[in-house]
Amino acid sequence: MIRLILRDFEKIVCALLFLSMTALGFVNVVVRYGTNLSFAATEELLVNGFLLLTVFGAALAARRGEHLAVTMVHDLLPRPLWLPVFLISVALSVSLLAFSAWFSWEAMMNIRRVGMRSYGLGLPAWYYQAALPFGFGLIIIRYLQYSWEALRAGPNRIVPHV
Repeated sequence: MIRLILRDFEKIVCALLFLSMTALGFVNVVVRYGTNLSFAATEELLVNGFLLLTVFGAALAARRGEHLAVTMVHDLLPRPLWLPVFLISVALSVSLLAFSAWFSWEAMMNIRRVGMRSYGLGLPAWYYQAALPFGFGLIIIRYLQYSWEALRAGPNRIVPHV
């Protein structure tokens, strides 16, 4: 069970997020058209849910090798150049993701420092931001997992067409 959760963590999170967001949006529409009232926090929850869905979906894509991939360059490279170019691309991708994790951590700490609150529910706004550094870290881990498998398979591996 633990192995399943570790392997498919992003899938589980994305499925739960999407199901929750769909249910919340549906309930809001029914209440709005049935009673002429609306849940004020729905927009806040859905926007932040989309943000989380994007980050965890990117982790899922990175694990499959479908994220940050430009296959045209890969397909045109002569075999001796494949490894150095692949390693450079991995280093640059991981650097970009690490910078994104660091920047989102700093943004979260800044929001926490100033005490900003969300407009709909009045929660501390950094609650919504907290998953971003974790999400970018997860994307790094999943991208490195894919890169390791790609290195073991070599230049003849099948690159997914996205």
